[in-house]
Amino acid sequence: MWLFAMFDLPMKTPMHRRQYTRFRKFLLREGFSRLQFSVYARYCVSEESSATHSQRIRDCLPPEGQVRLLAVTERQFGKQRIFMGLKQKPTEAAPLQLMMF
Repeated sequence: MWLFAMFDLPMKTPMHRRQYTRFRKFLLREGFSRLQFSVYARYCVSEESSATHSQRIRDCLPPEGQVRLLAVTERQFGKQRIFMGLKQKPTEAAPLQLMMF
């Protein structure tokens, strides 16, 4: 499944900008990739993994921020359509998982 993090954070003061940068870098460290401005997504192997990342995001959220989290299945994610100008772009592939026995 894929976990989307869509957020709005104030950027009025230097402190707000620092909080925004800290939060964005936190998402990148957690394995999220930027899909659009303020829209990041991460592949999760299970609902439990998704719930863990959701809690970590909640714990890291700046006081004046708003984040929406949306979990979608691999099948739903694959049905999205991406348009850039007049050309359609293929969707991102799920990362390959290392299986250990």
